[in-house]
Amino acid sequence: MLSDIEITHQAKLEHIAKVGQKLGLSEDDIELYGKYKGKISPRLKASNSKLILVTATNPTPFGEGKTTTSVGLADALSKLNKKVCLALREPSLGPVFGIKGGAAGGGYSQLAPMEDLNLHFTGDFHAITSANNLISAMLDNSLHQDNPLNIDKILWKRCMDMNDRALRFITVGQGGKADGVEREDGFNITAASEIMAILCLATSLADLKEKISNIMVAYDKDGKPIYVRDLGCADAVCILLKDAIKPNLFQTIEQTPTLVHGGPFANIAHGCNSIVATKTALNLADYVVTEAGFGSELGAEKFLDIKCRVADLVPNAVVLVTTIRSLKHNGGAQKTQLSVANKEALKNGIVNLGGHIENLKDKFGQNVVVALNRFGFDIDEEIKIVCDYCEQHGVKMAVCENFAKGGEGAIELAKFVLEECEKPSKINFAYELDDDIATKITKIATKIYGANEVVFEEAAQKALTKIKELGLEAMPVCIAKTQYSFSDDATLLGRAKDFKFSVKDLEIRTGAGFIVAVCGKIMLMPGLAKVPAACGMKIDTTTGEISGLS
Repeated sequence: MLSDIEITHQAKLEHIAKVGQKLGLSEDDIELYGKYKGKISPRLKASNSKLILVTATNPTPFGEGKTTTSVGLADALSKLNKKVCLALREPSLGPVFGIKGGAAGGGYSQLAPMEDLNLHFTGDFHAITSANNLISAMLDNSLHQDNPLNIDKILWKRCMDMNDRALRFITVGQGGKADGVEREDGFNITAASEIMAILCLATSLADLKEKISNIMVAYDKDGKPIYVRDLGCADAVCILLKDAIKPNLFQTIEQTPTLVHGGPFANIAHGCNSIVATKTALNLADYVVTEAGFGSELGAEKFLDIKCRVADLVPNAVVLVTTIRSLKHNGGAQKTQLSVANKEALKNGIVNLGGHIENLKDKFGQNVVVALNRFGFDIDEEIKIVCDYCEQHGVKMAVCENFAKGGEGAIELAKFVLEECEKPSKINFAYELDDDIATKITKIATKIYGANEVVFEEAAQKALTKIKELGLEAMPVCIAKTQYSFSDDATLLGRAKDFKFSVKDLEIRTGAGFIVAVCGKIMLMPGLAKVPAACGMKIDTTTGEISGLS
């Protein structure tokens, strides 16, 4: 069997200008970054095109193929002669060299060239990192230059696009001054930075600048907020992002046009690609397939409650990706036995699927199709169990084999999705914006996660008081928690219910326009695995060909 990267090396790709023609773009509309990628200017007019959101059940460490399904669905719609465009996130280098891998999909449902996508791409992540760290440099310089802003407590952290646990907690000084005061600080990964969130939620360069100006970076000695605009560098930060705000045009190995832009994680950020990419895709194609990160209780909730509110978007259909392997894992099967037939574990774990269907269909009011990503070891009897379960819950299920067959393997899914897209669409939000922050969090935790009690720890209670003082209670909330469970405890699998949900702290994101609720053991700077993926990568120093990248 060929590896993912070997498959992409055999793919016959089109020049990106030819890919753009499928969307009505001329060569002059594309800023070329070589032969196979380019940037285009945002197109943000209102559109009647159909928006299809792809989400998933709670993931396992093995990966369930959400991006693979997104790619396969778009390729299948193209095979059905629909004018379609994908709108996906960019990969972070941290997971690429860690354990998760990149964000190109897999098998015969991939974006290509995958090396370009997973390694630097068009430099957007580096621009975001530099913009973030310019703000840090300006803060520390202000301290060094006699502290004219009376900075007392710095909130802003540096970032980098790599998993490096040693940078979670560091000690910094004030530029070498003899009387400089050292302080404890730390790094976040770039995907978790507020600049990433802002880039993905901004609707124009002017909106980007305004959001950057509004970032709260510190408190002064009187407890008053200090913003980026007070540092005087909002324009400079925006200059670093002037090209990064433009969506990137790419393609699948079946030459389906794809806009790849932005990359916030869904467990520690809002988990969606950019508004400008999604809206531009809707302006260029009749059907747009986009994706929300991790399980639907995280990614889809934030897509609906945050992104759709800001961008005035409503999905016409939602695809819920699952695998028999993940459902067995949720049913208590041992990790080493997930490829072995086990109807009991499947029946025990299928409640995880039921919880996501209930949330999306009954609570958020979405038109749902389940996509069962089939593996070679799945047996027909187990597939029927899942199919019957979906039928009992009033949703259609398509068996997807696009990993092995490309777009042809997702034709059934595409036909079901087209049917759902013709139905009326709406969003029942999990909370109202005029709810206070504690109420918003409580509604998500009880209605969507299944908690029966929400506990705000001491730091969170203090933050709630500060948020009220600053008049920020109308902001939406972005909950940072484990992706492996409905709860804040990664070990509570299946459909966790009636548990205590703990909020450790709240972080204010005045630039992005939401409040982050830190729940459970969440690291904003991940670490590498015991044997990182980097150890399996090789480069031919004669040809430059890369292997081991996924």
